[in-house]
Amino acid sequence: MKQLTQGARLAAIVQLFEEKTFWPVSELADRFEVSEETIRRDAKQLEQTGVIQKVHGGLSATSNKIEAPYRLRLRENAEAKQRIAQTAAALVSEGMTLLLDAGTTCHWLARSLSHVRNLTIVTNSVEIAHEVLGNPGQRLLLAGGPINADYHAAFGAEAKTFCRRFAPDLTILSMGAVDADRGFLDFDADEAAFKQTLLEQARNIVVLADQSKFARSGFIQVATFADVSELVTDQTPPIDILRVAAEWNTRVHVAAEPSEQSKINIRLA
Repeated sequence: MKQLTQGARLAAIVQLFEEKTFWPVSELADRFEVSEETIRRDAKQLEQTGVIQKVHGGLSATSNKIEAPYRLRLRENAEAKQRIAQTAAALVSEGMTLLLDAGTTCHWLARSLSHVRNLTIVTNSVEIAHEVLGNPGQRLLLAGGPINADYHAAFGAEAKTFCRRFAPDLTILSMGAVDADRGFLDFDADEAAFKQTLLEQARNIVVLADQSKFARSGFIQVATFADVSELVTDQTPPIDILRVAAEWNTRVHVAAEPSEQSKINIRLA
């Protein structure tokens, strides 16, 4: 077996728990052709996600695997997020390099892109890496470092340094709130700081936000409309957001309802 980077190995280990709930350390070491000590270090990282725990002789799935906070967020507004993901997928073409943040709408986007070949996907999310790993024609690059237990993602200095090495074709970010005056905001300081470090290297920033984000008041500014080239949502935003988007040439894509055949692109003259 070709030896994997640590990030790819972590994602592959998570994927193995779809097959069974316990894996001996020795078996994982043989499978990935690394030392048992390496697997133990991996286990320490994965334990922080809350879905895997170290037990005597191996790793075991935890009882809260399904209802972990990330999984609960994945189900929130799931239908809207899936429609947003399908619309955002139309912005992606073969040969691109994408940077996906740890948001659950980005998770749905990764799933929507499973058929696209010759993609390079950079992410700080173990869950998104799990989704991408093994897709034919897709290259996965996963940022490492300490894993946030709620977000199943790395936000620290190692992850920032890793992601700043790339100048992706599309940097795709989810946001906690969208405000006409303050732009794109979040609630978690670590997550917001990670996203802020991606702006300078980004060629084109795409924000994914369902309509509920227009009614929220985030308190940490991540980006302004001047930074963002595309906003993808599921319902027409309030008029003040449409105006500022037009002022800064931010294209607004509204995902079609399930019965419609194509998305609606909204621009104010």
